[in-house]
Amino acid sequence: MSKSLKLGLCQIPVSKDKTRNLQMARAAVKEAVLAGSQLVALPEMFNCPYDNKYFAQYAEEFPQGETLQMLSHLARAESVYLVGGSLPEREANRLYNSCFIFGPQGELLARHRKVHLFDIDIPGGISFRESDTLTPGDQITTFNTPFCRVGVAICYDIRFPELTRLMALQGIKLLILPAAFNMTTGPAHWELTMRARALDNQIYVAAVSPARDERASYVAYGHTMVADPWGNVIAQSAEKPQVLTVDIDLARLADIRAQLPLLKHRRADIY
Repeated sequence: MSKSLKLGLCQIPVSKDKTRNLQMARAAVKEAVLAGSQLVALPEMFNCPYDNKYFAQYAEEFPQGETLQMLSHLARAESVYLVGGSLPEREANRLYNSCFIFGPQGELLARHRKVHLFDIDIPGGISFRESDTLTPGDQITTFNTPFCRVGVAICYDIRFPELTRLMALQGIKLLILPAAFNMTTGPAHWELTMRARALDNQIYVAAVSPARDERASYVAYGHTMVADPWGNVIAQSAEKPQVLTVDIDLARLADIRAQLPLLKHRRADIY
């Protein structure tokens, strides 16, 4: 296992034009690779607007979907590990919010279907019900790289500490979170939640958001970021489009776990 890796996070704009969305994603991934990134991630619902009324229209089936083919070919062409944000996936008569992860040969390494659907109603803030159109996933998702074991979750999944802890116990050192917090939850909880999950599990947490579009029906907060195992924010964008590249120091992670062995000190005989 390597002692470090360079991570690329693509905070891109998302519009109703699917072709343009894919072009933006392709260009951002190439920019990240050109900057030295070995693992690149895209945001939640990067090929369509985040809105229930669009999910069925933009949905794709594996493996023949246009977005899925693009991701596979791009990973192979750039010889990079690619966490393909998320997109609406259709299987039979069901829709899922799914992340597809491809390896440097264009092979599918893993698929994560969002486990916790975003059904909330905050008076004076935001109301949204993913369950009106989507079906929840039922699997924890991790995959291996030459650098470390990596976990994947999607947006609302991060609010449930048990899910991240289970991935940590399976050996992940980096969690990739395609996510689209909004203008109510983002300012309140975005940075706090990522830092908390990173600190409690002594892992790196990389959360990648779409760029903010004030004209959209759902306005994403942006602020793509990485928190380290000490709970520090080591990189963060603002709200505009940006390709963020971050060095992930796995030796530092090992040092932190040696100095403060939280995972070893768990009382599995009690809880």
